[in-house]
Amino acid sequence: MIPISDNLQPTRTPLVTWLLLGLNFLVFFFHLWLPEKLLIQTYYLWGLVPARFTDPQYAWYFGDQAGALITLFTSMFMHGGWLHLLANSWTLWLFGDDVEDRLGHLRFATLYLASGLIGGLTHLLLFSDSTTPLIGASGAVAGLMGAYLYLFPHAKINVLVPILFFIDIWKIPAVLYLPFWFIGELFSGTFSLVGISLSNVAFWAHIGGFIAGLLLVRAYISDRYETARTVFSAHPRYPDVIYLPGRKGEVVYFRRSG
Repeated sequence: MIPISDNLQPTRTPLVTWLLLGLNFLVFFFHLWLPEKLLIQTYYLWGLVPARFTDPQYAWYFGDQAGALITLFTSMFMHGGWLHLLANSWTLWLFGDDVEDRLGHLRFATLYLASGLIGGLTHLLLFSDSTTPLIGASGAVAGLMGAYLYLFPHAKINVLVPILFFIDIWKIPAVLYLPFWFIGELFSGTFSLVGISLSNVAFWAHIGGFIAGLLLVRAYISDRYETARTVFSAHPRYPDVIYLPGRKGEVVYFRRSG
């Protein structure tokens, strides 16, 4: 199932989302000009290689272990091919503009970077001896998906669903689609831990990033009004009414003053 759009309409320009997309494409286009040998060296130098943190001898080959710390961030802006780049960029655009609209530019940027950092650390802890570079924005983007789930659980996501030889579009609530995606990542990640994996996808970076975004966004929301604010508050028939979920699931209505 491939998400293609949602029913939310941001009210502010997603400047940070655009900036992140631009950086991802800029780095990718730069890599396209590199000879293959130099490109591979770049992946190992600026990608996240767990052994650089856990094996002093391996780290010494690249300089020192301290130099590896920067790769927790630089690895987020590197991609291994067009499909990798476009998949992450599309998901960043789909979920990022709405999360940025709710959090604001600065909080959104810190959430994105923190989710990518925690996603990378999760992969590092579970595959500490790996000498394969981890690259891509997937952990950070997964963090946005976790934040989106918390902020907009009832948003409708339009998803392409292949049925035999046909493709249909389903409207699925975020509260169903995103946990379904997460469970799929969790199953695949569990298999990868026991050596059963059909791809080189870093599932645990996704899992760590998703959980990080889901938890961190709660700290970024300053009060209950901002947490519960939904598109219903801008309903043209009731422009001054705010809808808030009650503690036991009921809906509370009140009018804004001022």
